[in-house]
Amino acid sequence: MAREAKKDPSELTVEEKLKALYQLQTMLSEIDKIKTLRGELPLEVQDLEDEVAGLSTRIEKIQNEITELKANVANKRIDIETAKASIEKYKNQQENVRNNREYDVLSKEIEFQSLEVELCEKRIREALAAEKAKSEEIERSSETLEERKKDLEAKKAELDEIVSETKHEEEKLREKAKVLETTIEPRLLQAFKRIRKNSRNGLGVVYVQRDACGGCFNKIPPQKQLDIRSRKKIIVCEYCGRIMVDPELAGVVTEQQGK
Repeated sequence: MAREAKKDPSELTVEEKLKALYQLQTMLSEIDKIKTLRGELPLEVQDLEDEVAGLSTRIEKIQNEITELKANVANKRIDIETAKASIEKYKNQQENVRNNREYDVLSKEIEFQSLEVELCEKRIREALAAEKAKSEEIERSSETLEERKKDLEAKKAELDEIVSETKHEEEKLREKAKVLETTIEPRLLQAFKRIRKNSRNGLGVVYVQRDACGGCFNKIPPQKQLDIRSRKKIIVCEYCGRIMVDPELAGVVTEQQGK
């Protein structure tokens, strides 16, 4: 038997469009439940990944600063040796001066080089103190990094476990929703997605509950309720903008119907 040709979305009746929209809403709500089951874990994992990356970058930066400090210390020690050699040279020259003027000039050079030695020694002490502080900072940051890595590993394992339990179901729902979307005309689908995005609970289509909108629970006038039940046109709630359907179309038996 030949398969029935697929209807063009624009050729569907209002009732068929509403059924398709409600079915799509139902599937998307199930996907939302799965996401809720995962809770804040994806965000917690992302935060921990960012923190681990930040700590790693910070440690690397401090290590580079320590390397630079060590190089500065080495250069200052060379400067000290150079200054000391100059002092020794000037002292030797003082023994062979011809007048007081030459002696005073050499004395000033010796004094200058001595001050240079003192300054270099001061810079070395400062650099060594900074290096010590930075090494301690690396130690603290490394400990924190290891703790965060363990936290991240645990959170990832927890998330992976939840994802593995729900992945197949979510993929199946997404595939069905994707197929169903092709049966809804683009403008209506776009409007539905916009309503759903602006809705706090992700509901773009709701059914009437006790003469009220199932989304915002504001009362619906009797005439509009008749219009909803007639399924001749798409009715949206004047308060929250959600698309409304009657309980029967949604497959729901209300208390009033049950009585």
